[in-house]
Amino acid sequence: MSSGDDAPVPALIIGAGPAGLATAACLKRRGVDAVVLDAGTVVGGSWRARYERLHLHTVKGHSHLPGLRFDEKVPRYPSARDMVAYLEAYAARTAIEPRFTELVRRVSVDDGDFVVESQRAVRRARAVVVATGYNRVPNPDRPPGAEQFRGQLMHAASYRNAEPFVGKSVLVVGAGNTGAEIALELAESGAKTTLAVRNPINVVPRDFLGLPTQVTSIRMRHAPIALGDRLGRLISRLAFGDLERVGLGRPELGPLSAIKLRRRIPLIDIGTIAAIKKGSITVKPAVVHFVPAGAVFADSTEGAYHAVVMATGYRPALAEFIDVPGVLADDGHPRDWEGGGACANLFFVGFENVATGLLREIGIQAEAVAAKLAA
Repeated sequence: MSSGDDAPVPALIIGAGPAGLATAACLKRRGVDAVVLDAGTVVGGSWRARYERLHLHTVKGHSHLPGLRFDEKVPRYPSARDMVAYLEAYAARTAIEPRFTELVRRVSVDDGDFVVESQRAVRRARAVVVATGYNRVPNPDRPPGAEQFRGQLMHAASYRNAEPFVGKSVLVVGAGNTGAEIALELAESGAKTTLAVRNPINVVPRDFLGLPTQVTSIRMRHAPIALGDRLGRLISRLAFGDLERVGLGRPELGPLSAIKLRRRIPLIDIGTIAAIKKGSITVKPAVVHFVPAGAVFADSTEGAYHAVVMATGYRPALAEFIDVPGVLADDGHPRDWEGGGACANLFFVGFENVATGLLREIGIQAEAVAAKLAA
């Protein structure tokens, strides 16, 4: 490992995804050239690694980064492939050249500067922006007995498409947006699909009466959360009817309260509910434990499966490399985009779940960080 220059760089950004690129571009427009480090080998590496069917749930008009809109040919809801092309174009347009294969192992403070240790060098910086993403590391959670299951067991991070599972019996564990979409693709491709739902979930349609749910959320962003909860539940009822009849219980918190208090984004439905009602997807309660041939559920029933996809989510895993007291909450997430103010000039962009769209929020935060550092 080599040491960087003795003089601290003005700003160092960790991550070359949407948040890192947006922040670097906003800083550059204000005359601050930031060093951008990324553990991967290309821009937007995480978008390349997700399942092939993935599309944004937010419209392109509210999902672009500062300074560059999506091409007119891109559909209303861009695909993961569209996002990769867009991020490549964004980096080229803004002349941002990340330094790749630079896995950051530690960020600490020394004599008023930040010390950033990567696998290649140690650098000092006046300011650090962490933009490694809300979904950096797959959650390792697995029900008991996973080691004895004889079928294929994978996390959703390893799932690409339904082709290997055609004609097979597959259990998807977790009914977030990833789990619901994987279950839908499996069912549409001819797999016998079961979706295990541990807790009641809020479900909202991606579009209602021709209007994207994101646009409704943006228009309602200044309204009281209680009002937004009531509206969200009303739209869900009008769009889907009584979901308890198909095994999806009503959660204690409404959709906006769940986002704010528990960081839980609603299931934004693109067809999974219809597949459940049609019988193409079977809903079961939580998996209690695995057995060699399958799984036992909380209702004491048992199912046999060729494969299990654990759609149990991701975590930022910031505590693995952030060694700065006070900036992370007890659950390991940033206290806010300024780390709760515990350490000046350490920022976190892209870690807040919001109803108005993460990419839109990234643009807002990137501008705020740039304005603060330039001032």
